[in-house]
Amino acid sequence: MTPNRTQTIRQTIRSTKAETVHKQALLELVSSQLRSLHNAIHLPATNPAGALVDFVIRYIEHVPNFIDAIGGMTKAAGVYEYSSIFLDIAEEFFITPPPIIRYHKGLNALMAEAYLAHRLIEEVNDRILSRCGIPLAPMDMTRSNLIVHELLGEPFANELDFIVFYATEAHMAKESTMDNPAFHHYIEEHKKHGWKAELDRWPCLADDLSINLSFRQEAINQTVEISVPPVLH
Repeated sequence: MTPNRTQTIRQTIRSTKAETVHKQALLELVSSQLRSLHNAIHLPATNPAGALVDFVIRYIEHVPNFIDAIGGMTKAAGVYEYSSIFLDIAEEFFITPPPIIRYHKGLNALMAEAYLAHRLIEEVNDRILSRCGIPLAPMDMTRSNLIVHELLGEPFANELDFIVFYATEAHMAKESTMDNPAFHHYIEEHKKHGWKAELDRWPCLADDLSINLSFRQEAINQTVEISVPPVLH
């Protein structure tokens, strides 16, 4: 992970987002998926496709922010050796996308690349949570990832999930890092004191919905309601 690489990713996102043709292609994609979205996903009655475009763009923009934040917090804690393996892979998904994405262009391609990066971070967090009782970093994009999975459609999204699974498995040889004193101290400190210092310094970690989605789980029908702000044009 390097600042230059995340700045390259940000510039790619900015330039792609600025092209009207790419926004139109993304709008066409999400519009084509509206009828097939899971019925647990409730969208605004007014301009639902536009709301989804806004959501996807914010989802994409989150990736370099997360990479920088996780890199910064793990460097400060002396456990960057562990996180750097996965942050480098997340960057690589944008800089040199896997061949499966080569037929996708513009924001549609960036959505798939962002999905790979967010899912990779989710997998790493889940693995550390299951072993240590606390994630590597305090963010949870699970619900957003599920929505993007729906937008990408199957089998494409499932193929991306396989890439994440094998990338995670292939680089868990350094899992022994979790046994070193610095990592143990990192885990114990956050179990005792939480994440306030990190959240104050890197608010994007808590703002896993800076895409401005709010979720409410209904106990009866298990429906997820999504409230999206007005779409910015």
